[in-house]
Amino acid sequence: MAITSAFCNLRSRMNDQYRMKTVKEMDKNEDLMKQFRLPRKIKKSLKKGLWLYPPDEEGNSLMASPARSPEDFMAVKKGIARNLFDVKESKSRRKKLQKQLDKEVIVPDEELRNYVHEILREDIRNSSYNKLIEAKNNPKAIIAYYNFVNAYHLYKQGDDSFGNICCLAVDKAKELLSNKKK
Repeated sequence: MAITSAFCNLRSRMNDQYRMKTVKEMDKNEDLMKQFRLPRKIKKSLKKGLWLYPPDEEGNSLMASPARSPEDFMAVKKGIARNLFDVKESKSRRKKLQKQLDKEVIVPDEELRNYVHEILREDIRNSSYNKLIEAKNNPKAIIAYYNFVNAYHLYKQGDDSFGNICCLAVDKAKELLSNKKK
């Protein structure tokens, strides 16, 4: 009986200590929340977006909550974190990418054949190569040729997503050449 009462006393003291720790932590959290207060309109605008930090080496991005966290808010102010749904920013990124893909670059036909053979599967290589050569000589479809060559160069630099853009450029060349004939 003495053991159980001693155990109960020990248990109640532990619970009291735990409660004290949680109360202190809650006070700290409340102090932080009091210190980090944003105006209503700013907080509302920050809650609307999906904020991401820049990707790491593997391409993974961490999500930021600038309306709740002062560290994330400072990252947004410094321009480190970006809003995924920001129309102006995504439009400028698209224009920058399009400008990069539309650069005029002409490669010899044999080198183009090597590019096509490396990036496309075997059953569509010949037809794609012929379409790209035809697009190279057509003033309306030459932009698809430039897109293919520039996307291939970016693909070779290590960005695998540009392999898809190479395939899209071949499709665009086919589309532009078929529109010409109509």
